[in-house]
Amino acid sequence: MKSFITSVVEDVLSKNQKIDNLIFVLPSQRSCVFVKEEVILKLPTNTFLPKIISIENYIQEIAEFSLIDNTQLLFEFYSVYLKVVPEKEQQSFEAFSQWAIIALHDFNEIDNYLVNSNEFFSNLSDLKRLNNWFEDKKPSQLSVNYLQFFDYLHELYKKLEQRLKSNNFGYQGLIYKEAIANLDSYVKTISDNHIVFAGFNALNNAEEQIIQEMLNTGLASIYWDANESMLQKSNEAGVFLRKYKKEWPYFKNHPFLWSFNKTTNQNTKIIGAPKSVSQIKYAGELLSKLDSYSKTALVLADENLLSLSLNSLPSSINAVNITMGFPLKEIPVANLFESIFKLHLNQIKFEKTATNEFYYKDVLNLLNNSFLNKNNGEIFQKICTIIKKENYIFVSVESIKSFLNKNEADEVSYILNLLEFPQNIDKVIEKCLELILALKPHFLEVEKEYLFRFYQVFQQLKTLNTTYNHIKNLKTLSLFYNQILSNEKLSFQGEPLQGLQLMGMLETRVLDFENVIITSLNEGILPAGKGEQSFIPFDIKKFFGLPTYQEKDAIFSYHFQRLIQRAKNVFLIYNTETDGYGSGEKSRFLTKIEINNPTVSQITLTPKINSTENTLLQIEKTEAILARLKEVFTNGISPSALANYIYNPVKFYEQKILKIREEDEVEETIAANTMGTVIHEVLDQMYQPFIGQEVFLKDIENMHKQIDTLLLKNFNKFYRKGSIKTGKNKLIFQVCKSHIKRFLKQEKELLQNNKLRIVDLEPSLSTVVTIEGIDFPIKIVGKIDRIDELNGVTRIIDYKTGKVEAKDLRIQDFSMLSDEYKYTKALQVMLYSFLFTNEKKFNFTNQLEAGIISFKNLNSGFLKMNFSNSKYKKENNITSEKIEEFMVEFSRIVKEILNPEVPFINNENTPF
Repeated sequence: MKSFITSVVEDVLSKNQKIDNLIFVLPSQRSCVFVKEEVILKLPTNTFLPKIISIENYIQEIAEFSLIDNTQLLFEFYSVYLKVVPEKEQQSFEAFSQWAIIALHDFNEIDNYLVNSNEFFSNLSDLKRLNNWFEDKKPSQLSVNYLQFFDYLHELYKKLEQRLKSNNFGYQGLIYKEAIANLDSYVKTISDNHIVFAGFNALNNAEEQIIQEMLNTGLASIYWDANESMLQKSNEAGVFLRKYKKEWPYFKNHPFLWSFNKTTNQNTKIIGAPKSVSQIKYAGELLSKLDSYSKTALVLADENLLSLSLNSLPSSINAVNITMGFPLKEIPVANLFESIFKLHLNQIKFEKTATNEFYYKDVLNLLNNSFLNKNNGEIFQKICTIIKKENYIFVSVESIKSFLNKNEADEVSYILNLLEFPQNIDKVIEKCLELILALKPHFLEVEKEYLFRFYQVFQQLKTLNTTYNHIKNLKTLSLFYNQILSNEKLSFQGEPLQGLQLMGMLETRVLDFENVIITSLNEGILPAGKGEQSFIPFDIKKFFGLPTYQEKDAIFSYHFQRLIQRAKNVFLIYNTETDGYGSGEKSRFLTKIEINNPTVSQITLTPKINSTENTLLQIEKTEAILARLKEVFTNGISPSALANYIYNPVKFYEQKILKIREEDEVEETIAANTMGTVIHEVLDQMYQPFIGQEVFLKDIENMHKQIDTLLLKNFNKFYRKGSIKTGKNKLIFQVCKSHIKRFLKQEKELLQNNKLRIVDLEPSLSTVVTIEGIDFPIKIVGKIDRIDELNGVTRIIDYKTGKVEAKDLRIQDFSMLSDEYKYTKALQVMLYSFLFTNEKKFNFTNQLEAGIISFKNLNSGFLKMNFSNSKYKKENNITSEKIEEFMVEFSRIVKEILNPEVPFINNENTPF
């Protein structure tokens, strides 16, 4: 079947002898390219081409006005706003822009549909007053401001129109309105021309009036792209076409061109796929099966999937024409400037401007930017490592410079300069432009294109602020930077008529393809749904003939039906996964196809699930591993290392064999291990003067007086660069203080009727043992928190800031030690007991007890090793026999670790 463009060109050429006086007017710039190609193919001889132009450019010619850029329009609008609104009621540019964009959109619609502004704004203001009827109550200031806003709105509209017209440029609606005013004089200048309007559907009132005037004067003809079903009353796609056919006087004496029949024997498939990735990947599979892409279109109803689509195209496609621009916000360099702005905005937020310090996360975010790390990655990562290691929560510019030598600082000076922003916004923009120029020599062609586009963005901001001077602070600059990024795109360049056409829905107007693949056919995307930002209520829109979501749904219904009507192969893909609120279901356009054609092929894609046996990670012990294990056990194995093996053998392997350590991270909130270290150190420093001496009540009272001083000293030592004056850290400081106070209170109660002598604090003990079957000595090392004597009973005490319960230290059979991780506390305590008794030659004539003081379970006091079988009896004395029994299990664990036949097996049931 012939394409619409081919049919139009053939008909026009058959009816017009003169070619060079024709003017083709089409809905989009893209369609102009295809019409031009078709005209060249159909012309029998060399001649001048007719004029081929998009409707927007054509209206600008009639109006003799230029289209203003959206960002510049906002600046112009604010200039008007400052003159209209009294100074005491004026908002900042930042606050103004939040609602001004919506107001400008409404102004545009009002002018496009030639609405009488006096009547419109009068009705709008009255309606708002009715909605806020106060009866006998005095209105709130908020209500007064709200109504006053709508009173100002009309005046802002009129003043903006005057200002723009005086400079001969305007937004789209204003240009259309001016075209109507200038239409009579324009018609006189084109009496020798013939205008061909082709492929239109939903026209605004201004377009309707212009086209009808051209038709009625005999200067134009119009071709509609429709089919019989669209002209049926039940089809929403033909709402506008039926209206024009019925209401336009021209069609009482002239035929309605045209009504085509749809393609017969069309291969249509409706495919449901979970999530966006599956949709695009399946579209890529469909494309890979095609022999030719010259008449194929991949249409993205959701244009945000462009990046994903480009990465999913089959390698067989060697030419792609992309009609959509690539969003600037998705280009890697976009995050660079966003990071710079956020760095300085948070500096203001945290009130660190005076000290020129920055929040560490913002600094790391900037220095980890992928675009920067392509050039000076080693230097930037060096800075990041020092910030983490030294625990800088706020880091100054001077500190960052001190991390680098002179050569390194010179090499990254283009970034260091950005850490010192001037107050003047024009100079801030200049610094951003200087950064782009500094980066340019270090990147490839594509990346230079990215940089150049951002250079244009900042040049635009610079020009606008030089002209209008509305951007007063960094927050406003950041706002407009992000606004430009949301609206602007990087255009692709290429041969528009070759290869696969990758398009958005609106770009398909007038064009026909043999193979059509459409993705994201879900409610809320196609059609877009009811959500739109406007100050104009639905009733007012209906009364004045402005478009609502109903008309917009009809527009997309037309585009959808028109696109697939001549295609041979149609693949319609939708997302089967709805969101948590029940939205995102299959588009009603698909439901209509299913009802009208019950035999249409339907497929639901499901991911292939390959059942694989879940095998645990096993690491066999090679000669190299065994050699490293020998080194570990010869140098000294600690109780905590053995506990780590019981927790997860693979974790032990990573730490002891591979020597993998957790990466340093900035400790913004005091971590549990830091808290534990501080408490240990404070208690050690309190009791140090009493080693070898008896402790009395007065000594504990003196310790109470040292708590604050020692806590501050140790937090400064172990929580470097961190603050404990505010937030969670202040609470953690108080928790530590509370733990120590409660501990000392228990010590005082203990000393009421008991005698306590400190034997040693944190002694580093070591001993060497020989184990049968192992041909080298095993060295055991450990550090005991406290050794004391209570009424002649020697006690080995391990402090734990976490929670430990008495049941964790109840052991009847030492073979239980390797069964569960909770028993590793008992293993540690027993190994400390062995180290102490072995090194100190303890003769066991005195009683020996060992256990834990848990700061999260202080009410339970000293939790002792308990060997009793009875729940109601306690057997706390550690004898030489108990230690010998324990060392048998210890030897078994060591043999297992060193056994070349026993691999390291990952424990998937770790408790945390």
